[in-house]
Amino acid sequence: MLKVAFISRSTLFSSPGGDSTQLEMTAKCLRALGVTVDIYISGQVVNYSEYNLLHFFNIIRPADIITHIDRTDTPFVVSTIFVQYGEYEKKARKGIGGIVSNLLPENTIEYVKVIARRVLNGEKIGSYKYLLWGHKRSIQYIARKAACLLPNSHNEYRRFAAMYNIERPYRFVPNGVDSNIVNKVYTPIATYKGAVICMGRIEGRKNQLSLIRALKNTALRLFIHGKPSPNNMAYFDLCKAEATENIHISEWLQDEELYAVYSSAKVHCLPSYFETTGLSSLEAAVMGCNIVVTDKGDTNEYFEGYAWFCDPDDTASIRKAVEDAHKAPYNQSFREKILSDYTWEKAAAETLIVYKQVLGL
Repeated sequence: MLKVAFISRSTLFSSPGGDSTQLEMTAKCLRALGVTVDIYISGQVVNYSEYNLLHFFNIIRPADIITHIDRTDTPFVVSTIFVQYGEYEKKARKGIGGIVSNLLPENTIEYVKVIARRVLNGEKIGSYKYLLWGHKRSIQYIARKAACLLPNSHNEYRRFAAMYNIERPYRFVPNGVDSNIVNKVYTPIATYKGAVICMGRIEGRKNQLSLIRALKNTALRLFIHGKPSPNNMAYFDLCKAEATENIHISEWLQDEELYAVYSSAKVHCLPSYFETTGLSSLEAAVMGCNIVVTDKGDTNEYFEGYAWFCDPDDTASIRKAVEDAHKAPYNQSFREKILSDYTWEKAAAETLIVYKQVLGL
């Protein structure tokens, strides 16, 4: 039986994000295909000899990966989840961080952030090589040793190859929705009927503050559901301070309540400074929401022709996209496309193809 270890960042569950969902749902669907999958966070001890393959998530956390691959010859693949923070860091980050970001290259900024997380949050840096080599060289080292890279879009791979001046074998593995959940019928929630919603971790990159500023004191009702990461509490407080009576901010929604809200609302807006996909956008779209997404990152590959795109740095652009999406009817063919091309079952099937190729099965 094929046995695989999934390994990701130490804060995968304490500060969950789209990568948490991607990892857990891929594991669930691979298990349904007969693969044994064990999940580890980076600081845990792994008995590598038990596994045919290691599968890492988040190449932008290279120290977490190097500490493992230098201890074993077990082949490995990487779901890159290659988010680039450069535009947000340079355009929107405030204070000393923003000043520093405009002076340093993107990879140097990421290196500084790793050091900062160690000092401020106590996050361990698992590899001395990372400290010695820096961010860029560490990522190149991982990519060269990986048997295959698994980006969530072709554009993600192209960005990665250009940034790190490296060409490696890769296979596009889509982000997705859980077809078992989205095909259920949910009782509508009257509070959300005709509303605009935004689901996601509350942080500067997700840009909820600009969404609030775009829709404050308008006739549109906005509901933001999410939780700030430890480093974004000040941003969260600012969001709450700027919210007017038509804007409501509260915690994550779980399970059936989440999908009932998706199926009740009219528009889902995620005006991030960068998205590889935007899982909440896929989930909301398949449940009947019109979608407003950022024009930064890889969103075109998933949403072109089906969504309204906005400039995250322009509140007028965000407001117009939301208003246009709110007026428009829902396109049923978008739901059909998602259920055909973007499900976790499909993601698992594509991943298993890679495993068999790497292992010669």
